[in-house]
Formats: sequence, structure tokens, C-alpha cells
Amino acid sequence: MRDGGLSAIVGKFYYLDNGRVMNAVLVWCYARFGVAGQQWFGLISGVLMLGLLWAAVAGALPRAGMTVPRGVPLLLASMVTAMFLFGSPNTYKTFYWPAASVSHTLPPVFACAAALPLLRATSRQGRGFALLTVFVAGFLLGTLSEETCVVGVVVLSCLLLISGRIFPQERRSFFRGWCAAGITGIFIGSLILLSSPGSRHRRERHDAASMLTPESLLASLRGFAHIVAILLTTWQYLGAFVAGLLLGLLTRQHEGGLPPTRCGTLLARTGVCALLVSGYLCTVIAYPVFGPSVMTSTRLWNDYLLLYILLLVLVGTLLGRAWRESGRPTGLPKAAAASVYALVCLALAVSLVRLDADMAVRARKWDHQDHWLRSQSATGAKVLPYTRLPISKMTEPFGDDGRKPWPASCVAHYYHLERVVLATGLP
Repeated sequence: MRDGGLSAIVGKFYYLDNGRVMNAVLVWCYARFGVAGQQWFGLISGVLMLGLLWAAVAGALPRAGMTVPRGVPLLLASMVTAMFLFGSPNTYKTFYWPAASVSHTLPPVFACAAALPLLRATSRQGRGFALLTVFVAGFLLGTLSEETCVVGVVVLSCLLLISGRIFPQERRSFFRGWCAAGITGIFIGSLILLSSPGSRHRRERHDAASMLTPESLLASLRGFAHIVAILLTTWQYLGAFVAGLLLGLLTRQHEGGLPPTRCGTLLARTGVCALLVSGYLCTVIAYPVFGPSVMTSTRLWNDYLLLYILLLVLVGTLLGRAWRESGRPTGLPKAAAASVYALVCLALAVSLVRLDADMAVRARKWDHQDHWLRSQSATGAKVLPYTRLPISKMTEPFGDDGRKPWPASCVAHYYHLERVVLATGLP
């Protein structure tokens, strides 16, 4: 990357690493700026994801025939973004670590963004643009993340199955064509990825064929059940539910939208099925590489976590609407939902403050060691000591009490050294 630019990193990913061409492009977008790119990645990607989800919410509500007070779409999108980025047990790996974010955090949001032209399509040209956009987005996702592609195909297939029950006849054919275009794009992109030398090399290295053995399938099922248990018992995700509850309590329905109760219930049931199927399949795919650690590698969950959060919002919206349409007073549930919303935000803020303090301490130590290693390398040194600076269970050289040297070779290459050795303290 440092020596060859974009073409070098694309070639390395395609021919050697994993075949993910679009992943290589996104890595180049931040890595080309060196340390500054790593530092600014979190802020820029966070604002981008919030903007895309805000646009999706703002476009989906009118399409569903829902009129809400000004500011509610931003309120909802903000909570969904906060839950997705900061509700994880390991926020550093799922959000602040760019390499994981471009593979598992950004792709689901990009998939949602592919629906923006669909939500705005009111003319023949608009519908054509929506079809083209979802096809291109599917193709690019196919070269970016295998797991997100699995989620996308499952979700689009489920929507195809129920489209006859949620759309009127005049809109049904176009929506089915839109889903088919997205699935086709994903399949073409995935075919290019899976046929690449890098993907073949990765599958051979990790014995990917073992994922279909009964032992691996059963272990994946146990792992996914463990993940589901964690997600269901992580109380912070109540924030998504109460955000949906507030949406339902504040919504006014107008003519021309989807029938909220019947379609909403059907969408919720279908969404649960899509979540369980896609989540399990993602676990099956990841198990040959990660083994039992799929249960603790929280960054891998993000491929289907956004779907889980959106389902919580949908369920909350349905309950809020049912309460409002029952004619009962809405003041108390609004106050309770707002209180829980604020409590969740406070809890997330506290955890982020703690993480920020840990990151600041590590950054100072890293800058000191980085300056020393660069200066020693410039004098011609070939072997230098390296002090481990772990944070949030990130992989550091000489882990497991020095028994795991990887990625010491990466550190040595970065500083133009032959090798690094384990040090007991900072120089």
C-alpha cells in the first residue's frame, strides 16, 4: 500500500488476501493518509452512516404513509446509529478499528442506502435509476463482504415472498424487479470475489470446506445461539425499541400508505425469520476461520446486527401505534419511553468516556514508541524491541505471554526492520 498505492492494495487483496476488491478500495481511502487516516476514520464514517440512515428513515416514513413531527426522523436515526456503533460489547473493534469497520460495519449501512432511490422513485426515470442503483450496490457489496451479502440476499428473498401481501398490484411488479436486481448484483459480485485467487487462497488456508461438516454446523448453531442470548440480554438495545415506541406514539397516518398493523406485523415476523436464517449462515461462514471465537468476535455480528436493531424499532413502532389507536392517554408512555431513551444515551456516553480515556493513554504511549522506532530505523537498526500496547482485546505482537508472535512481522515491515523482539517496557 505504502509503496504502490491503490493498484498495489487492490492487487494484494485480489490475488493474495481474500479477493475483496471493494474492501481494498475502502482501506486505501483511509490508509493513504497514514496515521491521520486511522484517527479521522471514526468521525468521518460515523457522520456518513448517520447521514445515510437519516436519509433512509426520512424517505421510508412518508412511503409508509406516516407523518411525524419535525426532528423525529433524526432522533430515530441517531438512536439506531448509536445502538449500531456503540452498543457493542467491544466498540473499539467494531467502530474505531478501520479494518473491521470497512468489512462488517459500513457494508450493512451501504446496503440500506441502496434503498434510497427506491424510496424516492415516483417517475419512470426514477424507477429506472432505483433498479440501476440496487444492482450496482449489490455488485459492489458482493466484492466487499460475504456476510453482508448473505444478509442482503436473505432479506431481499423474504421481501420477494411477501411482496404480494404488502404492496398493491400497481407497485408490486416494480418492487419485485427491484429485489431481483439487487440479488442479481450480489450474486455477480460474489462470484467475482469467490473465484479470485485471494479468496481461493483464504479458503484453502482455513479449510473452508469444513464449514459443511456436521460438527462445524452444530458448533455454528451453538455459537449463534450464544450470540442471540447476548443480544437479547444487552439492555442498551432497549434504546432502539423505545425510539420505535416514540415513533409509533407520535405518528399520524395519512392516506396512500401501507396498512400499518397488518403489514407491520407481517414485516416483523418475516424480519425475525430473516435475522435468524442470515445470522446463522453468517456464523457458519465465519466458523472455519474464527472457530469458537465467533461467539466473542463482536465485529462479526455487525453484518446482521443492524437488522436486529431495525426490527426492535419496528416492534416498538407497532406497539406505540397500537397504544395510540386504542384511545388511551399517551402522555405516560411517552414520558417513560423518553426516560429510557435518555438513560440509554447516558449509559453509552459513560462507556465512550471510559474508552476515550483508554485510547488517549494508549495513543501517547504509541506515539512515543513510534517516534523511537522510526529514529532507530533511520540509523540503520535491523532488530528492535517492541512493547505491547493492547486495548479492547486487539491482537498485538507477542500475545499469549509471547507465544504468539504475529503480527510482529507486520510491525517490522512497517518500520523497515528485519524483525522486532518482545520488550518489557517502553524505550
